[in-house]
Amino acid sequence: MYVRSIKLRNYRNYNELNLELSPSINIFLGANAQGKTNIVEAVCYASLGRSHRTHADADLIRWQADDASIELTFERRGVANKLAFAFSRNKRRRMLLNGQTIPLKELVGNLNTVLFSPEDLFLIKGAPAGRRRFLDSEISQASPAYYHELLQYNRILSQRNTLLKRIREHRADASMLDLWDVQLAASAEKITQKRQEAVRKLNMLANLMQRRISGDQENLAVTYEIAGLEQEHMTKPLASWYNEMLEKCRGTDILRGSTSIGPHHDDMVLFVNGINLRTFGSQGQQRTGVLSLKLAELEFLRSETGEYPILLLDDVMSELDALRRRQLLDFIRRERIQTLITATDAAYFPQERFGTYYQVKQGTVSR
Repeated sequence: MYVRSIKLRNYRNYNELNLELSPSINIFLGANAQGKTNIVEAVCYASLGRSHRTHADADLIRWQADDASIELTFERRGVANKLAFAFSRNKRRRMLLNGQTIPLKELVGNLNTVLFSPEDLFLIKGAPAGRRRFLDSEISQASPAYYHELLQYNRILSQRNTLLKRIREHRADASMLDLWDVQLAASAEKITQKRQEAVRKLNMLANLMQRRISGDQENLAVTYEIAGLEQEHMTKPLASWYNEMLEKCRGTDILRGSTSIGPHHDDMVLFVNGINLRTFGSQGQQRTGVLSLKLAELEFLRSETGEYPILLLDDVMSELDALRRRQLLDFIRRERIQTLITATDAAYFPQERFGTYYQVKQGTVSR
């Protein structure tokens, strides 16, 4: 899988950009605020239907322009495809795959990417929501069925929360929760089981990466924690347990107006040599853990889809020390992964010829 070309019109600081990409390593060099990250963002958007930098599509439209577009051609399993996105300040966005309009649920999984940005260095020590997003993004790209189930779960959760508020305001009866609880428990079981399966695979892959990076000095373990559940006491199907817990927590949920049990409260926990990495790991160990996790994500998607995803490295070269940089660059060169890298300094890369270089300055790109 690789991106052949990308066209941007009125996107961020680009008036017009027509860019042919190398199927191997593409390095975008330039000072800050010149437009390097905008290219990476556009590829990421084409993969997931959202930006990693903003929730508002209007932010993607160039200042004083009324509309914008992304066009991206890519090859998957030897077949050429085209994705197009049209943005407007006055209309809803349009997404097209090979000329046919598609909804978001049919977009995810066509073009797979793994993004590694400076924000990801906080993945381990940050809030659980970031680790859940990491898991959901990874699994969704490998399994459209999981993505559909995740959308369904979030819809049920939103409707249950609305009902909880109505009950709190004495505008609905608590017995109405019975139907929603059954649906939520069934969906929660599917989400949780798929996450547990993914974490088991991720655990094995991430440990291999950790041992390689640390010179066999560290073992990395990745576990999945279900909020409110002590795993050793689990003796019944997950759906039954969720049903019981939802009923048990009804009083609290009604008072709060939100659902306190479900995979939207779960977490992924990492251990190095048996020590909780978030609580007791050094900054160096945490960064090695994140790098191992990202490299494991690449291997996970390859094992699930048969091809490596496109790797997007946005300004992380300056955040990694020389050893971790070398490990990362050696890996992507050895595995021949198409990679888009943004950086401010060519000194971060080997002196011998390493990929295709582009200079980015004030919204123009030269090869």
